[in-house]
Amino acid sequence: MKEYLVETETLTKSYPGETPKAPEMVVFENVNFRIKEGEFITCIGHSGCGKSTILNILAGLQRPSSGYSFLKGKEISAPGLDRAVVFQGHSLLPWLTAYENVAFAVKSRWADWSKAQVREHSMEYLNMVGLGGAADRKPHQLSGGMKQRVGIARAFAMKSRLLLMDEPFGALDALTRGSIQEELVKICASTGQTVFMITHDVDEAILLSDRIFLMTNGPRANIAECVIVDIPKPRDRGQIIHEAGYYTIRNHLVDFLVSRSRELSGATREVAAHEIRTETGALIYPPDVNPLETATAETVEA
Repeated sequence: MKEYLVETETLTKSYPGETPKAPEMVVFENVNFRIKEGEFITCIGHSGCGKSTILNILAGLQRPSSGYSFLKGKEISAPGLDRAVVFQGHSLLPWLTAYENVAFAVKSRWADWSKAQVREHSMEYLNMVGLGGAADRKPHQLSGGMKQRVGIARAFAMKSRLLLMDEPFGALDALTRGSIQEELVKICASTGQTVFMITHDVDEAILLSDRIFLMTNGPRANIAECVIVDIPKPRDRGQIIHEAGYYTIRNHLVDFLVSRSRELSGATREVAAHEIRTETGALIYPPDVNPLETATAETVEA
């Protein structure tokens, strides 16, 4: 049986009611998915469906109410250096320079490295995000986009098995966001990094993803569909709109977010473990089935 990098089994998160007699509030339930090494997964859904909570569970920052999550067959129960997180806020240490912020993580990962090794490795990733010339600046001397680049450099420099990104570009202007998206495309192509990313941006999801998880509205949310983005990589932000299947996939995502995410909310759904072709023509699968593993996905026709 194929061993996946990430697997979840019936993840559920709930909170007690406001009073002893009040029913518990179930944020999401029975969340099952699998991610293989090198995949870029994005998760889309309306606020309150539990996307960030799922990411925090994978990071080991929160525990599920029931169910399990595994990284390479080992249950996730606490944070670890095998996972790196990029939050919406840059989370930089304000008293350290850009270089020192990256080096701090590198030294945590490789405690026996020499000062020269740490510097060479840290500068490699600062240069990769275009900030080699700003290495000695502190966070207050950097723009919002530059701070996020430092956070991304720090995360990639750790060479963790899994990179978790929680709407990392949400607070940025459109031009800066597009620039960092392009950097992320290049870095992932060169490193083969496995990524689980939360976003509200449909176009961003299509640009970056191999697969997109679509979550129903909360409470009692679940991952209803997994959409395959089989547009060839590497993808160019300016040219992707001309690719066959782009608008088919985009229309399917928008239709889900506008109407079906609400209609399916709280429903118990049995999804067939095989390819489903929807009315819009998009390819969807259950999230715990990975068609990229068996190369059964076919190009979506526009």
